[in-house]
Amino acid sequence: MIEKINSPEDVKKLTIEEKKQLAEEIRKYILEIVSENGGHLASNLGVVELTIALHSVFDLYKDKVVWDVGHQTYVHKIITGRREKLKTLRKLNGIAGFPKTNESETDCFNTGHSSTSVSAALGMARARDLKGENNAVIAVIGDGALTGGMALEALNDAGYSKEKMTVILNDNEMSISKNIGGMSMLLSKLRTKRTYNKSSDAVKKVILKIPAIGKPIVKLVQRVKRSIKQLVIPKMFFEDIGFRYLGPVDGHDIQELERMLKISKELEGPVLIHILTKKGKGYKIAEENPDKYHATGPFEIETGKSKKEKKKDYSKVFGEKLVELAKENEKIVAITASMKDGTGLTKFAEQFPKRFFDIGIAEQHAIGVAAGMAKAGIIPVVPIYSSFYQRAYDQVIHDVAIQNLPVIMCVDRAGIVGADGETHQGTLDMAFFRLIPNLTIMAPKNFKELEEMLEFAVNLNKPVVIRYPRGGEDEYKVEKQEKITLGKAEILKQGNDLTIIGIGKTVTRAMKIAEKVENENNDITVEVINARFLKPIDKETIKKSIEKTKNVITIEDGTIINGLATALQEIIIEDNISEIKIKNYAYPDKFIQHGEVGELEKIYGLDEQTIYRRNQIKK
Repeated sequence: MIEKINSPEDVKKLTIEEKKQLAEEIRKYILEIVSENGGHLASNLGVVELTIALHSVFDLYKDKVVWDVGHQTYVHKIITGRREKLKTLRKLNGIAGFPKTNESETDCFNTGHSSTSVSAALGMARARDLKGENNAVIAVIGDGALTGGMALEALNDAGYSKEKMTVILNDNEMSISKNIGGMSMLLSKLRTKRTYNKSSDAVKKVILKIPAIGKPIVKLVQRVKRSIKQLVIPKMFFEDIGFRYLGPVDGHDIQELERMLKISKELEGPVLIHILTKKGKGYKIAEENPDKYHATGPFEIETGKSKKEKKKDYSKVFGEKLVELAKENEKIVAITASMKDGTGLTKFAEQFPKRFFDIGIAEQHAIGVAAGMAKAGIIPVVPIYSSFYQRAYDQVIHDVAIQNLPVIMCVDRAGIVGADGETHQGTLDMAFFRLIPNLTIMAPKNFKELEEMLEFAVNLNKPVVIRYPRGGEDEYKVEKQEKITLGKAEILKQGNDLTIIGIGKTVTRAMKIAEKVENENNDITVEVINARFLKPIDKETIKKSIEKTKNVITIEDGTIINGLATALQEIIIEDNISEIKIKNYAYPDKFIQHGEVGELEKIYGLDEQTIYRRNQIKK
């Protein structure tokens, strides 16, 4: 069946039974591809029937569907003529793991982060009306994304505006980590409505058959029903803010989904369809472990075991060190935005449940809460992925930095992360954090230095940013490990002819390049500096070195703008240092595509071989 589907029109021609067969074949196909390439598995298996129903009812060449986050669009890509291309999923120059407008006109909006779909869809609905067009606009959003403030702001605006649009709430009771808070509780109560409605309809049919008194009893029952509804569902949140609420409906029943979608097309104003799905549907291992198989590397389908050996990584090292520090200092707490496992906080949550706070997908709130705790004398540690820290920028400035509060902001997945592409690459954090007064910004060269930086930050009593990459440390071992002092760089190797300055993961690369240069040129010596601090940067050490060698290279895994390269140039200009040869290696002022980290480093000239080849110096 799947081989007959080359466009949405092919899906529209199928019978319900054929669509059910297609759903099972699509699940099998996605499982095969993700087991080879890695990717988002559980979320895609959960929306197979929904996606088939959407393409059956709507014309996505005209109608607009905005997928929140967008990691659940593999089914959509298969249906819209990209079935064979899906085999290149997340690979360099292959198909992306998220919607991309440059891939298909049925991808109407690029997404990658949570809670943005309703805003974008509302904007499209307003634009449609201003232009006098006639098309449907749909936002598909998961229940976990509703903890993001932007989603609630958009729902409030959409309900008030009365714009004709549909929001599909994909309620699977699981975001990346299990849903947290009042919104999850509200949806749990709404789920009871389905059972309640079924029993209500059955009773109504029986009573109406009673001669003479049937209708009066039904009217009485309806009044009682309204009272009971207030007990079962204390407040119909979505209806109260202006939406027409439909559901809950079985998100794996194609026929029922199509019926609800057709009803939504006929209704005026904003409509919310509440569907219930199961993450990992059809693959038992993912059904039982939806958080583990939310995003996965290549794995064995039969066992679910990873094809790659699991090695120690920065997130795990961070988590273990934080547990160690928390045992010694009861003021330390950890805050996560629904990424407990991904950021290495699982053990902390188990050992210190009262000092662990999962606030849901709400990075702004995470920093706001941390600022409040810091003001009250607590030491909050907040690990968030680099690309998600962008969302909390105002709170870092307004709530933390202006008040100079001791919040420890750990930036996980800093630098290039690879296959997730532009929306997830962590190349901007050094640039945007460096602009903020009062921040101390550090990056460790290896695991041991991360542990020491975390300990240093806990005792500093100031706002601190510690950035570290995805994955493990370089196998190259740097033996030297000086004690960390505020704003002080570390000279790893003395030299007279070339200075190489690295920060974070690029430090070991700097050392390997230095050794290669010296091995090829016996009369040349290279000085290597581990910057450690981007802010405050060690002007004294750097100035002294470059005045000696007159030749300097910087290497960093961030954007060329406002990072280590900019900091060096500022030192040269401010101190009027002349006749210095400078080469800066960083990512260009652009968004970096998806691909393996090593491939991307080579493309942008940050790999060891390219830097060495471009810097062969002679006396």
